[in-house]
Amino acid sequence: MGRRFVDISVALQAGIASDPPGGEPKIHYETHAESVPRICRHFPGLTRDMLPDGEGWATEQCQISTHNGTHVDAPWHYATTMDRGLRAATIDEIPLEWFHQPGVKLDFRHLPDGHVVSADEIDAELRRIGHVLSPLEIVVVNTAAGTRYGQPDYVPTGCGMGREATLYLTSRGIRVVGTDAWSWDAPFVYTARRFAESGDASLIWEGHKSGREIGYCQIEKLANLELLPATGFTVICFPVKVLAGSAGWTRAVAVIDA
Repeated sequence: MGRRFVDISVALQAGIASDPPGGEPKIHYETHAESVPRICRHFPGLTRDMLPDGEGWATEQCQISTHNGTHVDAPWHYATTMDRGLRAATIDEIPLEWFHQPGVKLDFRHLPDGHVVSADEIDAELRRIGHVLSPLEIVVVNTAAGTRYGQPDYVPTGCGMGREATLYLTSRGIRVVGTDAWSWDAPFVYTARRFAESGDASLIWEGHKSGREIGYCQIEKLANLELLPATGFTVICFPVKVLAGSAGWTRAVAVIDA
């Protein structure tokens, strides 16, 4: 049986609207020509003309957050505790088996920006695709934000998953979820309006904060989810092992059985 690989990660890229202003990554690219003096310092007597084509190496110096690019949030990101009182796990402590599991795609591209998905809406979508969730499946949410990555309206675009929707998934044994939006929760601009109207602070980051009850991980800034079927694929999303980290970057891939 053949397999098709779909890259569901975004490139770590500077100079685009990938995060709120001030939170974007910065990358300095050192060219083959620029690196020659550094190489020569390691080898006394070496000159540029001795190197093949007069070239050294290419390198990149990055100033990035663990939450830039496609990344996996650990429970430690949203609270100091999870599972109703246990110390929240950091990204280097999450079981590896969580990150290589069958995938399920929920298509919520039709929902308006800022909408908070309900448990009933997840239930209806699962009925539409004819799927019953199994523990440890990786559930990814296709929102309207997916095709806007890098555009000025990316961060405020797409629906979000609140406490009710998140607990619907985690109470069924789901431990890794993902979204092509900037955050698993609804865009902050919409939550800020709801908070201003109600004064209810529990609305802020309610999807993330539900992990205080049942710990789980979120993949954020996924890509190409529109290319995936509803089921019949595997997600591989091992995070980079950042010691005591709140998140780790991942090259998330979907493998579709052909």
